[in-house]
Amino acid sequence: MIAPATIVDALLRRAGNARRFLVGLAGPPAAGKSTLAEALRDGLVARGETAEILPMDGFHMDDGILAARGLLPRKGAPESFDGRGFIDIVTALKRAEGEVLVPVFDRSRELAINAARAIPGETRFILAEGNYLLFKDAPWDRLDGLFNFTIFVGPPYKILEERLRQRWMRYALPEDQIHWKLYGNDLPNGRRILENSRPADLSIDMF
Repeated sequence: MIAPATIVDALLRRAGNARRFLVGLAGPPAAGKSTLAEALRDGLVARGETAEILPMDGFHMDDGILAARGLLPRKGAPESFDGRGFIDIVTALKRAEGEVLVPVFDRSRELAINAARAIPGETRFILAEGNYLLFKDAPWDRLDGLFNFTIFVGPPYKILEERLRQRWMRYALPEDQIHWKLYGNDLPNGRRILENSRPADLSIDMF
């Protein structure tokens, strides 16, 4: 496994004197994207840089909309996110023209809170992380070219399966609900991501 410090070195070399540098971290659910993003942010800050994380989770559609569209059981699928909203925010961040307000996902209530966090205009590194940042299908294909550096984290299927099972077990769900979330939603989404994503500048088997 590649060390976060090695990736930080690569980001600093690539960024040079750029005022704003966008990094896209993509991969299936439970791949380790959030953990890697946090490690990279901490590594950049330790090197005297300014860095913020932009999770795609904040762009989940509201459960009411998903229910009306018959998508609530598939929450987490590409079509269950506000893709346009995410792309608009990434575009605004790339322009680096000042503070950008971004939504935050409250997992305890399963809803996104609009304009819940501010990313300061002076932030140099933006670490966007989410499942579909390299997805080839619309509208996610509009992200192509917006990131200065991309990373794909794609563990083997069996590791994803076990990580996802452990994730849902922590919620003390009945076994039948865990089975559906794994094989009816999360793993099919993960397979779509593994099979339908653009090549990244850096690919990691697991983190």
